[in-house]
Amino acid sequence: MEKYRILVVEDESVIAEQVKNYLEKWGYEVFCVRDFQNVMKEFTDVEPHLVLMDIGLPFFNGHYWCGQIRQVSQVPVIFVSSAGDNMNIVMAVNMGGDDFVTKPFELEVLAAKIQAMLRRTYSFRGHTSVLEYKGIFLDMTDAAVLIDGNRQELTKNEFRILQLLLENAEQTVSREVIMKRLWDNDCFVDDNTLTVNMTRLRKKLEVSGAGEVIHTRKGLGYCLEKRE
Repeated sequence: MEKYRILVVEDESVIAEQVKNYLEKWGYEVFCVRDFQNVMKEFTDVEPHLVLMDIGLPFFNGHYWCGQIRQVSQVPVIFVSSAGDNMNIVMAVNMGGDDFVTKPFELEVLAAKIQAMLRRTYSFRGHTSVLEYKGIFLDMTDAAVLIDGNRQELTKNEFRILQLLLENAEQTVSREVIMKRLWDNDCFVDDNTLTVNMTRLRKKLEVSGAGEVIHTRKGLGYCLEKRE
């Protein structure tokens, strides 16, 4: 059985390690964020089932990162912070937080809240998964792409193309392989249909701020590559 993964977004290393060590005794896989400028990168790498989020963080606060997570995922977020005044609690809820634990706290109480949240969340629905490549986030459940806070809904074919390119980022994917992915029951996808869908997907990515990231490899296929 898969272990639940928990991402701890806490810059006080002593607290983060205490929480990690304690929760691991309960059988959870626990990951602590190290790069507080790129929390979303670590979020997509871990694909956690639950996030513990402090408010006072370097660079951007916990409210900001919770809002970013909510753009691509409905994974439960529990705020853990000494800033337990009504304003911060209300803001945390408004940004998409599911619960609030005020520091200092008992580890037993935190574990109980985590257990209850996971039970409520995953007894009724599956885990939301996200694919990411250099700031391009693909929500696998809602068929939407998020870039720099700009969310674009994708058609079924656009979604399947981008998913395939993200799964093979910086590698050339042939037109034949893409057309096989687009083949759906009795719906025939010809070469022209692929060209039209690719053009629309490129436009949506450019409008969202990704720039020109889908490159044509003449005679070979397409490659997703974000040039710095």
